[in-house]
Amino acid sequence: MVTLPAAPAPYPSITEFLCRAFPGISRERWAQRLREGKVLDDQGRPVNADTPYSPSKRIFYFREVENEPVIPFAEQILFQDGEILVADKPHFLPVIPGGRYVEECLLNRLRARTGIAGLAPLHRLDRETAGLVIFSVNPKTRAAYHGLFMHGTVEKIYRALAEVNQPPRENQWTVENRIVRGEPRFRMKIVPGTVNARSHIQLLEVKHNQGLFRLQPVTGKTHQLRLHLSGLGFGIINDRVYPELLPERDDDFDRPLQLLAGEIRFHDPVTGADREFRSERELAW
Repeated sequence: MVTLPAAPAPYPSITEFLCRAFPGISRERWAQRLREGKVLDDQGRPVNADTPYSPSKRIFYFREVENEPVIPFAEQILFQDGEILVADKPHFLPVIPGGRYVEECLLNRLRARTGIAGLAPLHRLDRETAGLVIFSVNPKTRAAYHGLFMHGTVEKIYRALAEVNQPPRENQWTVENRIVRGEPRFRMKIVPGTVNARSHIQLLEVKHNQGLFRLQPVTGKTHQLRLHLSGLGFGIINDRVYPELLPERDDDFDRPLQLLAGEIRFHDPVTGADREFRSERELAW
């Protein structure tokens, strides 16, 4: 990640800035990376040679990774038109590049599969979570769809399997609290203060000390559902971060996190249609 510094007008081009900031990489190589959509802004949208230089703007380049881990599960495209693409993401696959994963992410897989270099995610899922992710296809209408998520007008329904050692007295909860980054930074925590995270949770069924839960997040904080469910005393099956952070190890593809982004509904701001999509994946219930 690099932040574009203040500069006197006329501003340099993005290509010129990258060449100056990283002189060890040739102009031709940067031009190729820009064409291939490998430089992104902080919304996950591709930056190209014609993108205006904007001081304080953050841009991201995800390096080529040697021996990148391969995620042996395929994504599905459930819907695609000229405005949006709806993908059904497998467990373990990140939505955007990061860390050890560059080509092995949903965004780059879909760009290669569809040939749409300007594809951009409108929201995120954890790498460990499976289910629905919506992408913008058309940059001209992208802001309208982003607005749906920013203003909380998208209804998202998740399913989770969690440990239930003793059936609770209640089967419905509304959890409201404040979530901030903890230590290490990828792990979130609940603290006193103004509420910024809200979820509706319902226990649908219990068998063999496991419960099937329906979760509806009202807000979209990182790890919100995992924290809220574990905070009620129900740790999601195969969660290695909450309620207890377990030692790091390689992925166990036979033990995916039992959390699924199963349904999404919204009123399409461009077409005027009421949209509803359902994941075709299932939990191990």
